[in-house]
Amino acid sequence: MAERELQELGDDRTLLLVDDDEPFLRSLARAMEKRGFQPETAGSVAAGKAIASARPPAFAVVDLRLEDGNGLDVVEVLRERRPECRVVVLTGYGAIATAVAAVKIGATDYLSKPADANAVTAALLAKPGELPPPPENPMSADRVRWEHIQRVYEMCDRNVSETARRLSMHRRTLQRILAKRSPK
Repeated sequence: MAERELQELGDDRTLLLVDDDEPFLRSLARAMEKRGFQPETAGSVAAGKAIASARPPAFAVVDLRLEDGNGLDVVEVLRERRPECRVVVLTGYGAIATAVAAVKIGATDYLSKPADANAVTAALLAKPGELPPPPENPMSADRVRWEHIQRVYEMCDRNVSETARRLSMHRRTLQRILAKRSPK
């Protein structure tokens, strides 16, 4: 981490990481510690809210969908206990509606998974109103379409007929798409 970024962290480098994906949580905690943060982890909404109430951090990275509820509940507690806390919301279910909800409730930024430690650090340290740099390797339009179809398919519990109905697509067309490999 650059010396300038370390100075931007100031004296309070506390970081709350809330995610139910244990390997991702451990990996992100190690990476953020190497970048000068003092991470504390929670694997559920309940644990995240408890830490946010007892020891509100200067920074937080919260997954939107957790097994025991919605990560925005943790963001609300953080905003009540420490209004200046910089919060980044992570999710594997990127959608405009959830991004708007996260920002309205007080999130500083919103990142789609998989997000690496560099992207998380950049989002946590970004100046208000500063636009993020464009991605170096953006997904192709075919890949974005495929990812969206996969998300809806998973949300429908892998039910092809229901997924096709929600996507306004013929069932056989969807079956052909699902049988192919993902585009690059």
